[in-house]
Amino acid sequence: MKRIERETPTPGVRVIAFNRPEVRNAFDTTMYLEVTQALVEADADPSICAVVLTGRGTAFTSGQDLAEMAAIATGTAVEGAGQGFMGLLAAITELSVPLLAAVNGVAVGLGFTILAHCDLVLVDSSARMRVPFAELGVPAEAASSVLFPARMGWQQAARILLTSDWMSAAESVTYGIALQECAPGSSLDEAVALAARIAAHPRAATRAITSLMRAGRADVVRAANQREQAAFAALLGQAAGSGALADFAAKAPS
Repeated sequence: MKRIERETPTPGVRVIAFNRPEVRNAFDTTMYLEVTQALVEADADPSICAVVLTGRGTAFTSGQDLAEMAAIATGTAVEGAGQGFMGLLAAITELSVPLLAAVNGVAVGLGFTILAHCDLVLVDSSARMRVPFAELGVPAEAASSVLFPARMGWQQAARILLTSDWMSAAESVTYGIALQECAPGSSLDEAVALAARIAAHPRAATRAITSLMRAGRADVVRAANQREQAAFAALLGQAAGSGALADFAAKAPS
C-alpha cells in the first residue's frame, strides 16, 4: 500500500496526505521517497498553485519510524534503509510552490520540525506537538536548531528542544509555528480554502514570492542540516545502545 494519498480537492490545490495511520503516519524510507516524489511532481505541474500536507487518522505524523531507526543504528536494517530524509528536506527547501500544512492530530519529531519549513500552518484545536530529541539522546533535525529560534524566539525554542515538552495548538499559534487554530476536524478544509485563495492569483507571482522568501534562508537551512546530520551520526549509536529508541516507541501516543 502506498504511504501517501494525493488528491486535488479544488483547482490548483494538491493535497498530499501521509497514509500510515497504523503507525501514526511514521516516516520510513519508502514514505520519505514517496513524499519527496509527490512534492517534486507538484512543483513541476503547471496546474498546481499550492500544496497542502496533512495526515490520515489521528496523527499528522509521528516523525521518523523508530523501528527502522533502531535497526539502522544496530546495523540490522535492510539495504537502502535510512535514505530519503535529506532528499525530502532538499526538495522542501527548493520548492517554488507555496506549502501549507493542516495538522489534524499528533505531530512528533519531523511532524513538528517540518512545520517550520511550511509557509502557512493551520492546526486542529486538539492537535499537539513535540520534538523528543533530547529524550531520545539525539540532536535537533531538519534545521530546527535555527528555524525554531527564528520562529519562536531563542528561549521558547530552547525549552521545546531541550525539555521535549508538548506544545498545544494554542501555543503553536502564540509562538509563531501556526497561523490559525481551527475547530476539531476542520484544519484540512480551512487549509484547502486558504490554498484556493492563493491559487486564485497569478501562479507566476505566488511562486516567485515563495521562492524569494525561501532563498533568503536557504543557505542557513542547508548549513544547519549538515551540522545536525553530523551530530546525529555521532549520537545515534549511543541512543540505540541505551534503549531510548525502543522505550520511546513503546510509549508513543496513538
